[in-house]
Amino acid sequence: MSETVVFSQLSRKFIDENDNTPADAQQVIYYGLAIGHHLGVIDCLEAALTCPWEAYLAWIATLEEGSEARRKMEGVPRYGEIVIDSNHIVMLASAFDAAMARQTAQQQAWSEALLVMLHAIHQENAIYLMVRRQRD
Repeated sequence: MSETVVFSQLSRKFIDENDNTPADAQQVIYYGLAIGHHLGVIDCLEAALTCPWEAYLAWIATLEEGSEARRKMEGVPRYGEIVIDSNHIVMLASAFDAAMARQTAQQQAWSEALLVMLHAIHQENAIYLMVRRQRD
């Protein structure tokens, strides 16, 4: 059995057309979208980065021990998944940028990919990442 960690990025949202919400209540859904709530809304996530499990653990070990960023990323082994949103971008971007000097070429490539995803969140706050441990 192989294990990986997959970073999935929000690519789009849509209203579930199979939702049997009465027509007069549809406005509530659209209002919910406008204020950021999910009422009958489906998030479409696309895999943007995949790391082998052991390599993920080695990668996050390059982050400063005891740091908030490392604790955040250690949520994957602890809970099986984490969400990265606009509240985490500055903290994670700073930590991964600082860790690049201690990383292998592969880890640096993952850090650079993550920094691009964090930049996308900075540009559009509705975007977020779901990071999950997957077992095949």
